[in-house]
Amino acid sequence: MTTVLTVSGSLRAGSTNSAALRTAGVVAPPAMTIRSFAGMGDLPHFNPDDDHDPLPPAVAGLREAIGAADALLLCTPEYAGALPGSFKNLLDWTIGGGEMYGKPVAWLNVSSSAAPTGGAGAHDSLRTVLGYAGSLIVEAACARIPLSRNHVGQDGLIADPAVREAISRSLTALAAVGTPDAR
Repeated sequence: MTTVLTVSGSLRAGSTNSAALRTAGVVAPPAMTIRSFAGMGDLPHFNPDDDHDPLPPAVAGLREAIGAADALLLCTPEYAGALPGSFKNLLDWTIGGGEMYGKPVAWLNVSSSAAPTGGAGAHDSLRTVLGYAGSLIVEAACARIPLSRNHVGQDGLIADPAVREAISRSLTALAAVGTPDAR
């Protein structure tokens, strides 16, 4: 059984990033458990002086969730050509704990086709931060799946079969590396 932690880089209620990750929970292979981290908004501003035990509860929860996962699937928007500040803050809190080291990680890029750079700036920034964290980026599981808000149904999920299949392929590729026996 592979446990994948999903983390949305968006705090927006109607986020297509969050919808894609909720949909991942529905289309995941049977041997995969999807857990979502929803505490990004609760994290304090990162300060290296505070990166010691006892950790702020929200930070301890983040690190515990990452440590318990076999792999991570991220999905983030781009703001001002880079990662949103709240998501960068979350990633900053992961560096000192070491839970990300060697952890298989992939991301979905759901920027709409109208986005000027297609989210490339955010994903370049993400690649840099994950490199510092020592994460194992699973390129075969990273995917660009352009979405717009009208792809998201009333239930907060994406019903489009092609989108669901693309998300499922990403999860399958992540599981191939994220399964503890595969490492």
